[in-house]
Amino acid sequence: MAQINPYIHFNGNAEEAFTFYKSVFGGEFAMVARFKDFSNPEHPVAENEANKIMHIALPIGKSNVLMASDTPESMGRHNENETRSKISINAESKEEADKLFNGLSEGGKIEMPIADSPWGSYFGMFRDKYGIEWMVDFDSRRNG
Repeated sequence: MAQINPYIHFNGNAEEAFTFYKSVFGGEFAMVARFKDFSNPEHPVAENEANKIMHIALPIGKSNVLMASDTPESMGRHNENETRSKISINAESKEEADKLFNGLSEGGKIEMPIADSPWGSYFGMFRDKYGIEWMVDFDSRRNG
């Protein structure tokens, strides 16, 4: 079966964001590669970008991996307020949903507080302090 793993791009703060995500989800990074790790004479890396993240991966749960990189300045900045994609988390319990929602939304902007939804699941939505948008859902019909 195919698997979907989100890949996020940051404007130079991928490591900080992923350290935060790790504090909420737990676990250990599967990989942390910096631009300087791949520098060579044909593709030199600017000194101010050498320590930025070229690729970082955080396994979550049994088979998911959240991945990211910093966007090199030469490629321009992205406007975090225009990133309208969301990462959707299906929690295994209401308690886990609360833990993830409260942890990840800390310092961010809640768009829809986590609560029982009209469609029957326990659901909430927010933009974290790094501009990434999340949805947290627990559906007792699916998980209970």
